[in-house]
Amino acid sequence: QLQLVESGGGLVQPGGSLRLSCAASGFPVDYYAIGWFRQAHGKERTGVSCISGRGGSTIFYTDSVKGRFTISRDKNTVTLQMNSLKPEDTAVYYCNLRDVRDYWGQGTQVTVSS
Repeated sequence: QLQLVESGGGLVQPGGSLRLSCAASGFPVDYYAIGWFRQAHGKERTGVSCISGRGGSTIFYTDSVKGRFTISRDKNTVTLQMNSLKPEDTAVYYCNLRDVRDYWGQGTQVTVSS
């Protein structure tokens, strides 16, 4: 059974940085794309970034994080480096893998506030 576990969230001031990690276990994920989503309080979950399988040669970023966030992967871990954080980045961040169903982690809270 595939499990995804996020870590690295926390409280940071505007302009600060955080590094989120998504660790996959129980299933070989090398050939699967893995994405990061976020859900702010009272809002829908939306996509942030995604990296393809087989070395991660294809990467997507939503417009609002381009130039600030960087996604990467190494074996069974996908990392989201978040720089120049803004209050509007505050949300619970989830990683996702889609096979015949969606797999989600438990989420990690990111709060950007002074």
